Amino acid sequence: MRRGQARRSLPSDSQDQGSHTCRRYAAPAGTGTTWHGPGHHYSAHMTVLRNKLLFLVAAVAEIGRAWLVWQGVRENRGMLWIGGGVIALGLYGFVATFQPDFGRILAAYGGIFVAGSLLWGMLVDGFRADRYDLWGAGICLVGAAVILYAPRAGALDA
Repeated sequence: MRRGQARRSLPSDSQDQGSHTCRRYAAPAGTGTTWHGPGHHYSAHMTVLRNKLLFLVAAVAEIGRAWLVWQGVRENRGMLWIGGGVIALGLYGFVATFQPDFGRILAAYGGIFVAGSLLWGMLVDGFRADRYDLWGAGICLVGAAVILYAPRAGALDA
């Protein structure tokens, strides 16, 4: 959108958009917007990619926050580590505001947090996950995928 240009409202189903007909499609769940089809000005795939990137950044900030505070308190590394954890917590809260909605995204993030915490422990702390840890994380990720990508007709489906 150019500076000083008014924002256009979204068209309804099959409303004429100048020289072509614009048909609205359901966007992936959790995107909070409408996709107008292939080749249109909006790409649902970019929204899904953006959401995944935001989940990754949020996971690193939140898990990193807990790890930094743990290091500061439990490993006696001091207030700088704890302060870093507090800053990371603020970053996590800020990153969450870039998601399209709060409730569904935060619920799905729970699954990402479980899997990410195990991965962080394995990569950073040398934690050895057993098959039950991996199965549990997999179940959580499947649950997160259902929450995010299930086809929905309205806000509350029966």
